[in-house]
Amino acid sequence: MSGGTAIVMAGGGSHGAVQVGMLRALVRAGIRPDLVVGTSVGAINGAFFASNPTSSGVERLAEIWQGLRRRDVYPAPPTTWVPALLGHRSHLCDGSGLERVVSRAFGALTFDDLRIPCAVIAADFRTGAEIIIRDGLLATATRASAAVPVLLPPVSVRGALLVDGALVRNTAITTAVALGASRVIVLPTGFACGVTAAPRGAIATALHHVALLLARQLASEAAEVQARRPDVKLRVIPPLCPMPVSSYDFSTVPWLIAEADRATANWIATGGLEVDDLPPTLSPHAH
Repeated sequence: MSGGTAIVMAGGGSHGAVQVGMLRALVRAGIRPDLVVGTSVGAINGAFFASNPTSSGVERLAEIWQGLRRRDVYPAPPTTWVPALLGHRSHLCDGSGLERVVSRAFGALTFDDLRIPCAVIAADFRTGAEIIIRDGLLATATRASAAVPVLLPPVSVRGALLVDGALVRNTAITTAVALGASRVIVLPTGFACGVTAAPRGAIATALHHVALLLARQLASEAAEVQARRPDVKLRVIPPLCPMPVSSYDFSTVPWLIAEADRATANWIATGGLEVDDLPPTLSPHAH
């Protein structure tokens, strides 16, 4: 792609539901990108949107999200914890849950079946190198991109073991620019800035602190692109703030979708798609 608009979709666990609301507002505003780039849950959302970049496609994605429960993505029976703690396996959760989710979403669809070109970001399990996947089965690519280390097992793709792309490029702005985008619209997932109590449980605690690190990564990468590539129009949709739930909590998905739709529609109506300023809510903070 030379020139054109890329939508970049970040990772963020259950906070990925906000991207559905953001897509609703963008589609209503007539935005149809030339490229979609996604990492982790953003890879799943992005690939699904690229397969049907219409309002009906977004509503189907909303239906999938509204049917999800935590155990569907992070099933963690004691039979998996004990071997992990004893050093007999590398992950705490059973990867079959995520596999079922992406299999239901994509079936046998490949990148060649997409209506919009899409790139999925994963990381090499051994070296940490960024891996850009642009062909093959969507279910395999997105499962690899969302395979959070320690929580989920790595996924074999063409003989390489791959894990969550958030390790190297949670918000792949520079990747989209390298692939030729002249305008980049970023759909971040935010972090639990409105949660006052400490996360409950080891997995929730780990995901909370990962989200804080990724928020810093996004702010840094966005600022770098603005400084080095002033010719690129960078538009970052403000994440929900305050975000009152953790990225491990799937109970508020309908609210997250609706609130993100409302907030993004307001952002568009007030000229957000024409402004270069980065939202102040990208920086880690609390309420």
